[in-house]
Amino acid sequence: MEQKIYAVGGGQMLEAILKASIEGNTSHSANFYVVDISPERVDYLRNTYQIEASTSLNQGKVLEADIVLLGVRPQDNWSDLLKELAAINNQAQYISIIAGVTIRQLQTASLQKDLPIVRVIPNTLTLTGLGYSGVSVNQFVKKELVSDFLTSFGKVTYIPEEQFDVFTGYGIAGPNYIYNFYLALANAGVLNGLSREQANALALENLKGAVAMLEMTGKHPYELLDANNSAGGVGISAQHELDQSDFSGAIQRAVTAAVKRTSELGGEK
Repeated sequence: MEQKIYAVGGGQMLEAILKASIEGNTSHSANFYVVDISPERVDYLRNTYQIEASTSLNQGKVLEADIVLLGVRPQDNWSDLLKELAAINNQAQYISIIAGVTIRQLQTASLQKDLPIVRVIPNTLTLTGLGYSGVSVNQFVKKELVSDFLTSFGKVTYIPEEQFDVFTGYGIAGPNYIYNFYLALANAGVLNGLSREQANALALENLKGAVAMLEMTGKHPYELLDANNSAGGVGISAQHELDQSDFSGAIQRAVTAAVKRTSELGGEK
């Protein structure tokens, strides 16, 4: 039986989840109902995805929902909203993508001591079907009722909630580090005489190929480096320069800064 999903908040991330779920045939558009305060946004979502959408809460749709997806902003009045939703339907599985709001805060606001709550950090690669979303659940969640929906917009890894800041700074911000490496590598090709088109294509193909080698062989990166670094050759010359640089340290400091900033933002709420 297909699950009925009631989503509150029609922002970019919620749209990405909706799009991936529908296009991946996990959920049919007829099973989505989205509420957003913007009439323009409601019209856009309705016309683009052929779903039901409105600017006001629909008690009947809340009552029949199997999953209630909370996609509002952390600065919005999510507390009163959740209390109202839970009073109508306390049997649904509640999935929250509200940044920085803990399961305990959600549970307290709901006034329902046994409300099933899933907290998710959606990955930013949703449209690719790749990337991991970080997920924590309370003891009332039935994972079998949410797993298909959660995996419809990428892979899922269940983590303790206290690791959310680390997961955000490392995993969710992860594509940023890859984009920067890609730019640096492509620019190096241009610097040494390749056209921009050639440099971009080679950099992208090498990224994809290197990832495939890691997955296919299961070898440690040092083993693969040894295979490319013959004595006195091109590869080991490049490796020597990287070893003398701050390449590894810069990446590690960037991740640490991202994790720290995630914690700071959480403390400001």
